[in-house]
This record gives sequence, C-alpha cells and structure tokens, in this order.
Amino acid sequence: MTMRDPFDGRQIWFLTGSQELYGPDVLEQVATQSQAVAAMLDDASEVPVRIVWKPVLTDSETIRRIMLDAASDDRCVGVIAWMHTFSPAKMWIRGLRVLTTPLLQLHTQVNVELPWSEIDMDFMNLNQAAHGDREFGYILSRMAVPRKVVVGHASDPRVRSQVGTFARAAVGAAELLSLAVARFGDNMRGVAVTEGDKTEAETVFGSSVNTWGVNDLAERVRDVAGKAVDEVVDEYLDSYDVAAELRPGGERHDSLREGGRIELGIRAFLEDGGFDAFTTNFEDLGALRQLPGLGVQRLMADGYGFGAEGDWKTALLVRVAKVMGYGLPGGASLMEDYTYNLQPGSEVILGAHMLEVCPTLTTSRPRLEIHPLSIGDREDPVRLVFEADPGPGIVVSMSDMRERFRLVANVVDVVTPEHELPRLPVGHAVWTPHPDLPTSAAAWLLAGGAHHTVMTTALTREAFDDLARMLSAELVVIDTDTTQEGIEKELRWNAAYRRMAQGA
Repeated sequence: MTMRDPFDGRQIWFLTGSQELYGPDVLEQVATQSQAVAAMLDDASEVPVRIVWKPVLTDSETIRRIMLDAASDDRCVGVIAWMHTFSPAKMWIRGLRVLTTPLLQLHTQVNVELPWSEIDMDFMNLNQAAHGDREFGYILSRMAVPRKVVVGHASDPRVRSQVGTFARAAVGAAELLSLAVARFGDNMRGVAVTEGDKTEAETVFGSSVNTWGVNDLAERVRDVAGKAVDEVVDEYLDSYDVAAELRPGGERHDSLREGGRIELGIRAFLEDGGFDAFTTNFEDLGALRQLPGLGVQRLMADGYGFGAEGDWKTALLVRVAKVMGYGLPGGASLMEDYTYNLQPGSEVILGAHMLEVCPTLTTSRPRLEIHPLSIGDREDPVRLVFEADPGPGIVVSMSDMRERFRLVANVVDVVTPEHELPRLPVGHAVWTPHPDLPTSAAAWLLAGGAHHTVMTTALTREAFDDLARMLSAELVVIDTDTTQEGIEKELRWNAAYRRMAQGA
C-alpha cells in the first residue's frame, strides 16, 4: 500500500484586488490578466495543488464573503492575494478580520519587462501593483495578519517554488486539523519531553491524540489470517534482501511471519479507526510477541506518522512532513540523536533508533534482519537495516513549553560515514549539523529541543517557516548563521513576545 495523494482535490484560491473607480473596461482587463497569472501558477509543476481564480474583488462585503467561503470550503487550504491595481485597503479590513485560511501576498505584475516606448497613463492606471500591494501590505501589517510574501513574476522558477512550498505547508496545516493519533499505551515512564498537553494540541493544531490499550492491538494481531501473512511475507521477499535465517525454511522464519502479522494488525487497526499517526512503547507491549519494528518502518514508508515511546508530538511531525514532502525526492522518518564523533574536523552525529527508522531515507535496497534487543523483554524483533542517503536535510522537534509549543529545527547535511558500521543492526543516518556540532548542540540544548525528531531529506527550512507561520507556532532555526549568543537572545525575545501576545 502506498500513501494516498494528500494534494488531490486541494485548492488555493487566487484573489485579485481592484476598485470600481477604474470602470468596467479596466476591470475587465484586470480580470483577464489576473486569470493569466493564476493560470501560470496553476500550470507550474512546482505547485502541487490547483490554483483557482476567483472574480476580481472591489468592495468590502464581497471580500468578507470570499474569506468566509474559503474558511468553509474543505478543498481550500490557502489564498493568494494580489492587488493588480490600487485597492484601497480599508475595504479589506472586514474580510481580514474573518480570515482563518493561510495567506500568501503575491507581489507581481502581468509583464516581465516594461514596454518603455508604449507606456501611457492608461498603462500606468492598469498596472499599479507596485504601489497597490504596498497599500495592502500596510493593512496586513497594521492588523498583524500572518502571511508569506513572494515577489516576482509568475513565470520565474523561484516564485513558483516559493508558491509551491506555501501550498505544501498549507496542506500540511490542513492535515493537522483533522489528524487523529492512536497511542498504544502511554509514554515511556519518567521521561519529560515526550509528555505534553494533548488538549492544547487539539486546540492549537486541531489534531486529536487518544490512547488505546496495547492488548486491543494484540487482539487485532492475533486475528490476522494466515493467508494474509503469506502474502505480506512474499512482499518482503520481493522488496528486501532477506537474511537466510528469515527466509522460508530458515530457522527464524516464524519470527518474520510474526513481524508480518504485527504489521497487518497495526495497519488494520489504523485503517478501521481513521488514524494517520500512532505511537508504541517498549515498556507496554501487552500480549505482543515482538516490539514492532519492521511493521512500523513500512507503515511510515506508506505515509503514517510515528512516535516511539508514546511520543505523540513526533508522530504529528512525521505525518505532516510526509504530507508536505509528498512527491518530492527524499523521505521523512522518526529520528533520534544517539551519539557523536567529536574528533576535531570530523564532528558528526550518528542518529538511529532501536528499530523504527523509515526506509524512505534511502534509495538502496534495505536488508531485512533479526537481532536480539536488550530492551522490551520480548522475542527478537525483525527490522530493516540501511544507511540514509547523503544530501541536505533538516531535523525538527516539538516541545511543550507550558504556554506554547516550540518547534526546533536544525539544518543538516547527511553524509556517508568515514567508517563502516557492520555491527549496527538498525536503519541509521550520519549527519553534519549547521553551523557545526558544538554550536548546533548548544543551541538545541538551550532551546529545549527534544531528543526525538523528524528527519526529512525532502523538505527545506522554508516549508517549516511557512508551516510555523500558519500555525502561529514558535520556530527556532539552527543554521549556518546561528551563534550560541544569538540563540540565547532569540529565545529571550521569543519568550517575551509570546507572553505579551498572550496577555501574560
């Protein structure tokens, strides 16, 4: 099974501002030209959703109504606003007061080059976005309306890429509004960062997080038919390099079948309950014979969000990264910073987890193996073993900071290890964090970033900038420009701003 296309049926509405002052002939030209701009974006391969043009807006009530319509239409995940001519901003106030949909302010014009020898006052009256958008920008800033600003012609690949990233983030934000997470058991005992206010998460993000007993899952695993197990084992044999002891006739083949049974049981539970993310916990396995490893990896590869040890916040992040990155090269997975190489000049982070790293991080053919696990007190679990492909990436965590959720993101370069890891029997990644390991680690610690993250090699920082803006969430980014002194100041400013904004 593969992930359903999260962009299918989604729309971003293209809104054009003008005014009746110009008369019907000019407004007809405005409509024709704005349709052409919207069509350029709709045709762009970088933009994964439909760009739907709406009639030109020239009065306060029409603007208010279109904003309400956008909020009530489940297909609409965002709006693009462009002031083709001069659109007096006071007419936008009522609409902006009811706006709940992510907004992109597009500062553009129909022509790329000025027709210097042909410019007359008719041309100037029609092509006024250079100052019409400034009027609109003023009222957005005065009303503190969050928005992304994109400047340039709709034919420019840079502009199309920025609009496409906005669209991906908007679909990710919409996904959170209806996301349901199934927690099998609670979080790991005594751990702080995997805790969090689930009610507040539903208030802020819209995502529901609830718990089911592990034995509810174990019953579904027990009920899986033998024929279904046969079929999924055949799929394993076709898809992976399966260790000889796990193959049919091998001495550990029954362990592979049990891993398949667990996968099918989890999958059925999630599909029947309408869940797109889940958690497990090695301290609460009930009647399960193995800690789920292989099944979790494959479910993540199919687009499900996952958090280990009850970490529902990371499950949210993994799912939204899967949605935003759909169709792009690279992948997304639960990740954990495990250990460092601190040799000067070769500082890297080795990331992994006990079992649950998603194979979308590699283009190589994973190995399917079985090894003892000294934690969880169950039978040896099966798992996919591989090394993440080298290339750019980003790791992001979510922490509950009492009065707000904080996203912490570190831009990284996934690298090929200088040495082989023949005795590490899990999926893993090695990366160099920006700006360097000491600075990034110090900044992460100061920010209270979690030890569980989502690693994505499909998305860039821009997608999480856009997402955080849409969610009004705090985002702390660690990149090439980060210093320890700077991050300490940023955190203090952020705390002051958030408390002031909340009236604390």
